Amino acid sequence: MKKDALLIIDPQNDFCNPGDKNGNKRGSLYVEGAEKDMERLSTWIRKKKKNIDFIIITIDSHQPNDISHPNFWIDKNGNQAPPFTQISSKDVETGKWSARFEPKKCLNYLRELEIQGEYPHIIWPVHCVIGSNGAAIYQPLTDAIIEWTEQGKFYQTVTKGTFPFTEHFGAFKAQVPDTNQPETKLNIKLLRTLNNYRNIYIAGEAKSHCVANSMKQILDEAPDLAKKIIVLTDTMSNVSGFETIADPIYTRAKKMGVKFTTTKN
Repeated sequence: MKKDALLIIDPQNDFCNPGDKNGNKRGSLYVEGAEKDMERLSTWIRKKKKNIDFIIITIDSHQPNDISHPNFWIDKNGNQAPPFTQISSKDVETGKWSARFEPKKCLNYLRELEIQGEYPHIIWPVHCVIGSNGAAIYQPLTDAIIEWTEQGKFYQTVTKGTFPFTEHFGAFKAQVPDTNQPETKLNIKLLRTLNNYRNIYIAGEAKSHCVANSMKQILDEAPDLAKKIIVLTDTMSNVSGFETIADPIYTRAKKMGVKFTTTKN
């Protein structure tokens, strides 16, 4: 059995790039502190490069018309939903908000999400559009990973979020999988790949959403992996305003044997 795998969740420009005076554009859904997270992760990869056997990177990938984007929803006057608006099934049933595309499917999605009772449906700024600069891996991290590959190693990317009628926070499946869309269903192959390693380090953005949901999916679908997981807590930050939403997930993870450490150790 190989020893160490590193799973990096969504280390992309739209989450990690703070922007600067040199013309680097701020990520549309920039997570405060993410660039520092990626600096620490990059340093850790360089320090541990001989020990890391495999790196897997998830790539959040969306259509411009996506159920989580403003232009997908309109109010009674035809106005788009502003970023960070919360939309419930009741809002749709009362006509406060209407989906522009496949409204019946979208209403069913909201109902299913509410049954889960964990994450409300939030409208985000348009982000990680397929093929855009915002969807690219944050360059300082890319540089560190390329240096790591010079030993003759290879990394894998895992695309998620391409089906526009469901959120896809976690690495392993969509929030509400669609029976007709294989890309939204449980990624058993990825779970099996991770199971080949003794230690599974987890890093990335955002702690409150995509990292937390990836963790939850492992705990739900492959609980035997829990004791292999080591979370690098100083390589992830929360979306502002959602600092405690994932606390129950991390509490459960600790109880199931997930370890938490930092890049300094």
